[in-house]
Amino acid sequence: MEKKTSLIQGFKTVLPAIILTAIISLIIFILSLLGKNSTYFVFWGEVSNQIPADIAANFIRSTDNFNWTFIVIFAIIIYIYGTELKNKNYKGIVAGLALYGVHWLYEIVNAIIHSQSGYALWTVSPESTSFILLIGVSWELSMMFAIAGLAMSKLLPEDPKKRFFGINNRVLFAIMNAAFFAIFEIFLAGTPAFIWTYSWWGAIPVFITTYIPFFLAAFIVPYKPVKTQKLFLSITWGLVALLLIILIPLGVI
Repeated sequence: MEKKTSLIQGFKTVLPAIILTAIISLIIFILSLLGKNSTYFVFWGEVSNQIPADIAANFIRSTDNFNWTFIVIFAIIIYIYGTELKNKNYKGIVAGLALYGVHWLYEIVNAIIHSQSGYALWTVSPESTSFILLIGVSWELSMMFAIAGLAMSKLLPEDPKKRFFGINNRVLFAIMNAAFFAIFEIFLAGTPAFIWTYSWWGAIPVFITTYIPFFLAAFIVPYKPVKTQKLFLSITWGLVALLLIILIPLGVI
């Protein structure tokens, strides 16, 4: 009986977050109906995008488009993390590394999908970058994700237990940040820089299955015990390193 009561209470705790996620998804769906003929915003993938996706696949880790912005951006990221380290903002650093590590796992899975099915869920074009790391991530995009968790964690309330509308503020901010990034991706998908090829993949699955986990990692892990933080980062980044070391030489990704 106690176990059943505990499950019911747990469900009631997460229900507001589920409802908010459903409402945002519904709003995005309605926007997709209203903007289906838009030339600036793309809500779902299209088969016609397979042609530029095929071209992009030939430029993975090619240096043809390399330029010196690569070095400048990397220097800026080092400066940002160095400053945060000097200021002893360890929670912010953990937030950044947690999101970035999860991001890399997603990019690896996306690259595996590309190698197995012929097309990734998302693809970056060679014209938009100085270097394509994996089929779905350019150097510039990767460096953005390197600091996304750190940057957005600065907006969090001081109290990690505070609730808004019945939702823990970390979870609420994760959902809202995910919505912002997903909606912005609607614009990116309407440019030649970012490509969706599957008709069932678009803003809604990106919001729910990709960005919410990104920001949950960034906003929850830093407030766990230090041992848990280290374990999460060790497992995440260890798995990333192992997969890259194995799959790149094999030509899988």
